[in-house]
Amino acid sequence: MFRRRTALSVSAAALLAATPLLAACGTDAHPGAAAIVDGKRITVAQLQSRVRDIRAAQATSPQGEQLVTNTGRLSLATLNGMIFDEVLARAAKDAGVRVTRSDVQQWRETAEQRSGGAERLKLMWIQQGIAPDEIDAMARNQLLMDGLARHLGADRNLPQGQQKLAQVLSKTSRDMGIDVNPRFGKWDDQQVILGETKDPWITPAAPQQQQV
Repeated sequence: MFRRRTALSVSAAALLAATPLLAACGTDAHPGAAAIVDGKRITVAQLQSRVRDIRAAQATSPQGEQLVTNTGRLSLATLNGMIFDEVLARAAKDAGVRVTRSDVQQWRETAEQRSGGAERLKLMWIQQGIAPDEIDAMARNQLLMDGLARHLGADRNLPQGQQKLAQVLSKTSRDMGIDVNPRFGKWDDQQVILGETKDPWITPAAPQQQQV
């Protein structure tokens, strides 16, 4: 839920300085990699770039200092999301679920209307650790998840439906042989999540569920 907060005077430089410093070394087998997903490298450089983009976006918000505090483990949460994106995309592809650019555009327009405008939507995503240029990717994920749920006949609002989705994603995760650099933790195929991160699969909720 979005809450109004008193504007805080924080310089962009101070916020960017809060970006976690990640060493460029990876595992011995995959130097420079934060994770290997289905043979595909997610590099430390890619992760660093994503984290910097988020911190830069947070720096533009009057609630910037609070946003940084609320996303203190941003590098882990970001890597968790990057890995999950690959798992979801593979599970959706295997199920024959497709999302078009038109679908993404329509989702975003609806989300903007219901959240009070494009800038308000961007702020809501920034609060979740998502940079503005990643919103379309998150919209695609929402639509892929919805499509996968329909394919499985799973109601995402019911425990049984969530369990059915979790089983498919867990199997897909195992099949993809995910290997995470120990510096970032260990990937849990059963929970489809990285180490101790607690992020839900996709946040915020679909536009009709968002609160302003």
